Amino acid sequence: MDIDYAPSVKEALAAGKPVVALESTIISHGFPYPKNTELAAEMERVIREQGAEPATIALIKGRIKCGLTSDELEHLATADDVLKCSVRDLPVALAQGRTGATTVASTSYIAERAGVRVFATGGIGGVHRAEEGADGFDVSADLLELSRSRVIVVAAGAKSILDLPATLEVLESYSVPVVGYGTDMFPAFHSISSGLPVPATAGDLSELSAMVKAHFDLDLPSGMLVCNPIPEKDAMSNGEIEVLVEKARTEAVSKGIKGAGMTPYILGALNRLSDGRTSEVNLALALNNAKLAAELAATLSL
Repeated sequence: MDIDYAPSVKEALAAGKPVVALESTIISHGFPYPKNTELAAEMERVIREQGAEPATIALIKGRIKCGLTSDELEHLATADDVLKCSVRDLPVALAQGRTGATTVASTSYIAERAGVRVFATGGIGGVHRAEEGADGFDVSADLLELSRSRVIVVAAGAKSILDLPATLEVLESYSVPVVGYGTDMFPAFHSISSGLPVPATAGDLSELSAMVKAHFDLDLPSGMLVCNPIPEKDAMSNGEIEVLVEKARTEAVSKGIKGAGMTPYILGALNRLSDGRTSEVNLALALNNAKLAAELAATLSL
């Protein structure tokens, strides 16, 4: 695979220094400009504070990038024709010379091939609720890619708009280790706990690092999902977010939104219905995940 590395990322990898991958959909499709560039800069700052090098992954005019320049970030944040690229979309986007933002799935796929072992995101995709579409079982490609890309994904669980019990069941079926960091409950993105237990818990960074090292030593074909709950001071209650989700979902279904368009529509509706509160929560959990991912990457590089 032909990958263009930012000089700082290339140097860090060559020297065996910690590197943390970042997705780019959060920049192009997650927040409006200039909030998206501010978040990107803040996540990179948090990662560097922990002694690691950030590597935002994206497609820029038909080239795979591992680490972006400020001009490339600006292009990704402001262009109106940025594709949302999962793994299946990469060949077409590259062949057509397009600019594309990577999802959890495609970031994991590229990160492994770029030699980056730890990836920080907000929340993973999962199984959509049945009422969101009558045309079948809608499962995010994130789950399948977690089963076949050997990357540690640090996330605040799965997005609370999803069917979380079904999402955990699919992860189990795909043999993806799911570890709660400092929690025995599966986080629900905006809220600390979904009320669903996780299969394993790491009480501190040392225990988490030992689990990750054992995972790689076993040469398992999958990645690992590290569930890092949003800090309590920034979290929303389950009841509060569920009311908003139901309103947003009703809107989406009534407008015929489904498939890949469902998640961005509902997240946008949540932001509107909460007067921007959910976006602030998204930002807080993304930074919290970036910090843990950088600490983990630094520990693994020792």
